[in-house]
Amino acid sequence: MTVPPADSAERANLRARGRALRIRLGIGDDVHGAPAPGYPDLSDELFFGAIWCREGLPLTDRMVATLAALGARQRQRLIPAYCQAALRLGLGPDAIRETFIQAGLYAGFPTAEDALRLAAEVFEAQGMASPAKAAPLPDSLAALGAAKMSELHGERSTQGYAAPDHPTSGELYKLAIRYGYGVLWNRPGLSRRQRFICSVAAFTALELDSQLRKFAQSAENNDLQRAEVIEVIMQTAPYAGFPPALNALSLLGADV
Repeated sequence: MTVPPADSAERANLRARGRALRIRLGIGDDVHGAPAPGYPDLSDELFFGAIWCREGLPLTDRMVATLAALGARQRQRLIPAYCQAALRLGLGPDAIRETFIQAGLYAGFPTAEDALRLAAEVFEAQGMASPAKAAPLPDSLAALGAAKMSELHGERSTQGYAAPDHPTSGELYKLAIRYGYGVLWNRPGLSRRQRFICSVAAFTALELDSQLRKFAQSAENNDLQRAEVIEVIMQTAPYAGFPPALNALSLLGADV
């Protein structure tokens, strides 16, 4: 079937815009240049032209979502190139590290450790200083975490698996409160908005529907508009798959 001229021209424009953005990000031809006929053009057109060039979300926010998806799904081959691209966009090493750590809370901390090692190699190659020593953890992690959780989620903070008297999840969730909300959500390096972007992207990539529903709703009360949450979910599609993103968007639509 012959592609209509209008569609052909539109695709050529998408491809050109995508390639221009990819070059601006410093992502080389080899990063997505799989040895298959037409694949490099496909990645320029689809990944960068049709997704990255969409309006509605700043490029730095798209990068946070992308790094979260790459870390959560262990796309280790891509992580160095995208860390370099993040630096070009103005995200600092602390923001990049914190994105991987936040995603690691959801995907398992070994995923964060692997991503952090790769990121450290990028920073070292660019002569960036090692991170400063972290401040000691406060003594009242449980109270600090409970307060942060309530602040972020409101009445949803104690529903479902987060209910204090839940017969099976209660003990483990106490640790999530102490170390997820008490430590990670209070760490410097990422804004609250960025941590929600990271969380929504990671939950989408990992197909964690219960968590996605909760955090997507809370994101709208924490500096993100619904349209921006939709863009965050869409941003993960080239890196974690279209079906997880489509399922997440359907889930979000059911809550309208």
